[in-house]
Amino acid sequence: MADKLKLPVGIEDFREIRRKDFYYIDKTGLIEQLLDSWGKVNLFTRPRRFGKTLNMSMLRYFFETGTDKTLFEGLHISQRSDLCEEYMGKFPVVSLTLKGVDGLTFERAKNKLLKYIALEAERFNFLKNSDKLTDNEKQRYGALIRMQDGKYVMDEDTLESALQTLSELLYRHYGQKVIILIDEYDVPLDKAYQNDYYREMIVMIRSLFGEALKTNEFLQFAVLTGCLRVSKESIFTGLNNFKIFSITDLRFDEQFGFTEDEVEKMLKDYQLETHLASMKEWYDGYRFGDADIYCPWDVINRVDDLCDTPEAEPKCYWINSSGNALVKRFVSIVNRTTQNEIERLIAGEPIEKSLRLDLTYDEIDKSIDNIWSVLFTTGYLTQVGMTEQGAYKLVIPNKEVRTVYISQIQEWFKQKIADNAEQMTSFWKAVEDGNAEEIEQYLNRTLSNTISVFDTKAPEKENSYHTFLAGMLTGNTDWVVKSNVEAGEGFADIIIEPQNPDDGIIFELKYSKEASGLDKACERAIKQIRDRRYFEYLKNDGRYDMMFYGIAFYKKRCKVVVEKMKEA
Repeated sequence: MADKLKLPVGIEDFREIRRKDFYYIDKTGLIEQLLDSWGKVNLFTRPRRFGKTLNMSMLRYFFETGTDKTLFEGLHISQRSDLCEEYMGKFPVVSLTLKGVDGLTFERAKNKLLKYIALEAERFNFLKNSDKLTDNEKQRYGALIRMQDGKYVMDEDTLESALQTLSELLYRHYGQKVIILIDEYDVPLDKAYQNDYYREMIVMIRSLFGEALKTNEFLQFAVLTGCLRVSKESIFTGLNNFKIFSITDLRFDEQFGFTEDEVEKMLKDYQLETHLASMKEWYDGYRFGDADIYCPWDVINRVDDLCDTPEAEPKCYWINSSGNALVKRFVSIVNRTTQNEIERLIAGEPIEKSLRLDLTYDEIDKSIDNIWSVLFTTGYLTQVGMTEQGAYKLVIPNKEVRTVYISQIQEWFKQKIADNAEQMTSFWKAVEDGNAEEIEQYLNRTLSNTISVFDTKAPEKENSYHTFLAGMLTGNTDWVVKSNVEAGEGFADIIIEPQNPDDGIIFELKYSKEASGLDKACERAIKQIRDRRYFEYLKNDGRYDMMFYGIAFYKKRCKVVVEKMKEA
């Protein structure tokens, strides 16, 4: 049956998934846990693309008055007839997403927030003619959806009290308290911080949430989701009965993201069981409470790709679905200690850190420790346990996330090299002059000051050093630099054709398993250039004044040997 079901790539509407026969992994246990644990205001913090919006859509369709109850047939929650009888389809629901509330200025962001609230109010257009509302209350509703010159408009007081007002009017109409759902509650704060209007946005969000969640007698309960647990003091001041369920909380730990059992079943349903190991390597590794979790965005996209192209290689779906500015900021401000810690993370080692799980956005860049905390809460790091002192043991979750660290480190390295043009020019001149000692000194100094991204397997290490060296050589616009060139009886690592038409340069790189083996590794490199006649490539181009470089690497050390060859 499952092979007939479409995969819901990018679909976050629960009703659409259920009505149009998309594959759905049952997360209705969230409803059961939510009602059994009961909190007036509930905040769930999870990284992006872990099913927050779909779960909020599911909550809306379950609780909302007049819902289609068949949407939940056969799902976990249907086994709780007591909860279904008491809660399903019994409440007015105000459902608001703030994920699109951004802008370069506060005014533009505020107008977007206003628009989203007005559009949600428009869903209850029947309030204009409700015989349960007074004329004054109908006017208050009209103020929520008023338009001028084709745009929604509200004065400051109307906007700040909009959710509370809508709750009250719905209560008057239905005689039933209201459920408020706010998805991606922290996006406006993130965008505001990035664009320098954080103070203004904090004041507005605090007022909006305060009236809707703290002093709202018409509220049944509320659920909020976001990536970051913003400190209670900044926007939730004085809010009682406020429950926070973060990625460290044991409660609800399996309700966002996919468990391994769910991934195994999905692969089996699509006859893709053989891909479990690669799925685990690339997209598993997140730890929510006590649960081992896969990123659902990755899993769905990967299965979709495999259904279309069985031989498709794994891709970076989660990482490519939005920017990675946080990692870029982190890499750009590292000190020597942090540099060493990043290298250990990339090598698969855990790093012990005491974290703050509640921050304000304007605190993030105040210290590297705060950025460690945000990398953890947003999914760029996960935990594999805690120390006796309460520090988290942090690791990079999987191969996909590891690639973003490596790519950002490489970008950082290129910029760092470009910023020191004088040293770079001296290095290029040393290469043309055959000055092995100066080249070696420069490379060793650069390696020492660079975040290492070298892999554990020797062939992959050579590839990483190759990328490191080629990146510096290709910066010289007077050279033609070619990598992995078919030459003679094999493939030369790097061949350079300088401006002088008589000259040519060949690099062969080796990785040594120990520092004492660097000299012999250089000898093997030079011998390989000669034995496999890589120089034939240059001779065919009329270049007879040649230099052969054998370079051997061991961790952050290297040895350089040069041999000159001139043929008539």
